Amino acid sequence: MSDTVKLIIDGKEITAERGETILNAAAKNGIEIPNLCYLKELSPYGACGVCLVEQEGVPKLLRACSAVVSENAVINTKSERCVKARSLALELLMGDHDADCKAPCTLNCPAGTNCQKYVAEIASGDFAGATRTVKEKVPLPASIGRVCPHPCESACRRNHVEQPLSIAFLKAFAADKAMADGADTNGEKHALTGKSIGIIGAGPAGLSAAYRLRLCGHSVTVYDKNEKAGGMLRYGIPEYRLPKAVLDAEINNIFGLGVEFKPNTCIGKDITLDEIRARHDAVLIANGAWKSSSLRCRGEDSEGVFGGIDFLYDVAVGKKPDIGRRCAVVGGGNTAMDACRTAVRLGAEEVYIIYRRTRNEMPAEDIEIKEAEEEGVVFKFLTNPIEIIGENGRVKSVILQKMRLGEPDERGRRSPVPIEGETEELDVDSIIAAIGQRNDPVGFDSVPTTSRGTIEADPNSFATSIEGVFAAGDSTNNGASVAIEAIAEANKAAKYIHAYLSGVEISVTKPVLSERRVTEKCFENIEKESRAVMPQRSPEERKHDFKEINLGFSTGEAVREAKRCLDCGCHAYGECRLIKYADEYHIDCKKYTGEYHPGFKERRLVSVERNQNKCILCNACVRICEKDGKGILGLVGRGFETVVRPEFNSPESISRCAECRRCAEVCPTGALRIID
Repeated sequence: MSDTVKLIIDGKEITAERGETILNAAAKNGIEIPNLCYLKELSPYGACGVCLVEQEGVPKLLRACSAVVSENAVINTKSERCVKARSLALELLMGDHDADCKAPCTLNCPAGTNCQKYVAEIASGDFAGATRTVKEKVPLPASIGRVCPHPCESACRRNHVEQPLSIAFLKAFAADKAMADGADTNGEKHALTGKSIGIIGAGPAGLSAAYRLRLCGHSVTVYDKNEKAGGMLRYGIPEYRLPKAVLDAEINNIFGLGVEFKPNTCIGKDITLDEIRARHDAVLIANGAWKSSSLRCRGEDSEGVFGGIDFLYDVAVGKKPDIGRRCAVVGGGNTAMDACRTAVRLGAEEVYIIYRRTRNEMPAEDIEIKEAEEEGVVFKFLTNPIEIIGENGRVKSVILQKMRLGEPDERGRRSPVPIEGETEELDVDSIIAAIGQRNDPVGFDSVPTTSRGTIEADPNSFATSIEGVFAAGDSTNNGASVAIEAIAEANKAAKYIHAYLSGVEISVTKPVLSERRVTEKCFENIEKESRAVMPQRSPEERKHDFKEINLGFSTGEAVREAKRCLDCGCHAYGECRLIKYADEYHIDCKKYTGEYHPGFKERRLVSVERNQNKCILCNACVRICEKDGKGILGLVGRGFETVVRPEFNSPESISRCAECRRCAEVCPTGALRIID
């Protein structure tokens, strides 16, 4: 009898050794059959139920890890029946997998920055590594770390213990330290492709896309109407929040990669969009939103009425707008906070914020509101300007309509409603309207727009309907937002531009991720540690100049703060076979959710941390431990209560265990982690 057999797997005729498993035979011929519990050095176990295949003439599905090959067998590993059964097995496993694939801070970052990784690198003193990690998503870490509204922190699990990590300031700290040390923190730059991209706008979106695309090997030219690059980071955010020396250093790093910059180039005046298209293989429009929204009330054409962005721009370029002694700023966002605090620094003696809702509804960050109050800004809530009174063409006062909050809408937000007959007159010398901004369409007439007047682009690829033209950032789709949102869009656009130039199709699928079900009980045993407080200049000192108000963390403070991280995301996410297959089969992680197996963390294995929440009872760790002659791990309990636990019978077994670590090496899910 021959020692080999011939069979067909997925339409491919192969030869296999007699008695060999279907899984092994397929693997030798480049055919992957998903599996979680199989180890070639151990006998088949068949616990996971993921390696199911269909063989012609056999009524039931076979487990490829244990079923052996037979002569002339015809096997299908991807039949509808196999896929359905495999998906069910994965959904059942994920339904009992109480763990986070990615940390909630990372999931809540619009750009998807790996916050957990760079915080861990800071905790270990690797500041250059941390900066390199941030720049995988954000090429301006020192700048964004200072101004980002840090949605990552609102998702931080430390909120369940005391206070979130100071994630944004840690980012700025690491980037400052890396720059001071002269460390190279850029990603790998690939060889030139011969392709050219024109980017319109040198703000956070344009600069981020330029960085990404240059690293991909493309030639990149950035056009901007201003003398200097930076966009709103330079002209819309005051110096006391973001020193321009910091911004310049980060921009120079991007340009130092070989990105060409064309300043003082206004689209529609100095050059047309068609001319830029003719020069390049692809174009990204990232021109920002530079027009201030109107107050739409009588008298707003009076001298002394400024748009919020116009006001901040003038100050940024060295002008000193005439705002007089008394200034009112209309709006409740961060631009309004920047405007009112800038007015204080320009010497206004009375500065007001006029906002038609209450403090609870203000979109500005709490810290910005608090710091404005410390600097003497007076907040007039539940008021709205309805008329600006002028004298000799100049603002003299403003009539404020008093408001109340109506009933909540479907989103739970209460709209302001005028109180009939109740108004107030406020004497002012100037008014700054910081109630929103929009893009300027001049020069972009040929680009299709939305009903809101923004550039219309595909929400996934950011391609416009014009061949080879993409758009991202404040001028696109939903309009103006924060810098990190613009950067997130630019990253996605850059990915699709690179694919477009490479002739590659990218599928749009949201990755499948496991997320832990969190209750306050999960944090009962975590020791409380106070959040690091950012040292600041005193309000009395700082309100008279534009020097940076934050003094920065010391190295010791930054490292201590980073060590507060709870390491929520899985260390093995990139190698986890469970999530790889779950994503490949597009399963629903929460389809079968109910009571979880008992979950806990322990470090009794000395050099290995065990997280039972991630265990799928594949028994690989138990079997490899027994094979290697240790027998320290075993299944404990019966039925649903079964868990893996270690048992040490002697000091010698503890010593052997500490040196082995084989259990962690074979774990398919990250339930076992090697520790120092």
